[in-house]
Amino acid sequence: MFSFDPYSPAVDADPFPFYKRLRDDFPCYWSEEANIWVLTRYADIVTALNDWRTYSSAKGNLMTELPNRAGATLGTTDPPRHDRLRGLVQRAFLKRNLEGLAEPIRGIARDVAGDLKDSAQFDFIADFTSKFTVRVLFAALGLPLGDEAVVREKAVLMVQSDPRTRTKGPEHIAAYTWMQDYASKVIAERRANPQDDLISHFSLAEIDGDRLDEREVLLTTTTLIMAGIESLGGFMSMLTLNLADHADARRAVVADPARLPDAIEESLRYNTSGQRFRRCLTRDVDIHGKTMREGDFVCLAYGSGNRDDRQFANADVYDLARRPKGHLGFGGGVHACLGNAIARLALNIAMEEFHAVVPDYARVQEQLPWMPSSTFRSPLRLELARVTSATAR
Repeated sequence: MFSFDPYSPAVDADPFPFYKRLRDDFPCYWSEEANIWVLTRYADIVTALNDWRTYSSAKGNLMTELPNRAGATLGTTDPPRHDRLRGLVQRAFLKRNLEGLAEPIRGIARDVAGDLKDSAQFDFIADFTSKFTVRVLFAALGLPLGDEAVVREKAVLMVQSDPRTRTKGPEHIAAYTWMQDYASKVIAERRANPQDDLISHFSLAEIDGDRLDEREVLLTTTTLIMAGIESLGGFMSMLTLNLADHADARRAVVADPARLPDAIEESLRYNTSGQRFRRCLTRDVDIHGKTMREGDFVCLAYGSGNRDDRQFANADVYDLARRPKGHLGFGGGVHACLGNAIARLALNIAMEEFHAVVPDYARVQEQLPWMPSSTFRSPLRLELARVTSATAR
């Protein structure tokens, strides 16, 4: 008998056969294990994303939500409160002048990639992704140097869940509590001594006299730390995994870095790290012969929608020439990712510099260890080896 449990290690390892069965045979599926409805077809997910009045985010958007987060972040509010928050946070982003980050981002990427110049084999996550994303995040937010390792450790724990209990475990809650305490201290210091960083601009952002309150600044900051480290880092790892497994695409991108944006967009579609997000119904919904009731939780499986042949022809093929329109790699509707511009910028620069040092590589591990998370999907380690073009698979 078929069953789908978003907390299952088997789903972490390879969700796509599960998604195909769900799309074809159970497009509206009740997961007993997770106590949630699962929508897997692209059209149904987009409909839900555009109907925030029915598919509410106010009770949390992560499949397993962190305590006291719902209702105070961009991802966990509905309009009109969401619109107010987005406007204020967007104002902070504009004041930070994200284009001005391009040069420091390139300097960070070149420095981190340079450490790999003599390495025949390395862990892309430990040796490149984690170092790069943390340093970029610290530069953008204005976090104090020296705290990189512990902040990354806590951020990674925050997005994980316990596959046995299907909840956040004590270690995940403790990491979240630590991050809030840490962010509170930085916010207090920035309010006393504002600088040209995002935390300062969050604290001071104003539209017609309206400002973010202390809780909103705190939770926006902790969410961006979590997203900046794990979402960006996870996607960079997935992009590199895709290129390692598709030698023709990798060689095309290395030969012509102008094609990196094509690889980024196709990877956001083909194998995004943001796999599944949650909504709560504000009314009954009849769909595919099922009735989802008011108050039920619904899983929107972005990773499945991106592989739906009804929307993307030959969806299981990684095609550098595809240039997919409307993929769900950065969500959609009112909750489309606000950080997508800086994410694309950072990914493009990072991979340019990485490929300048390591132009051809292959995956060492046949089986990858996957992060236990009901929402995000990325490997815990990604061992790569340098190879010549003649032998790269």
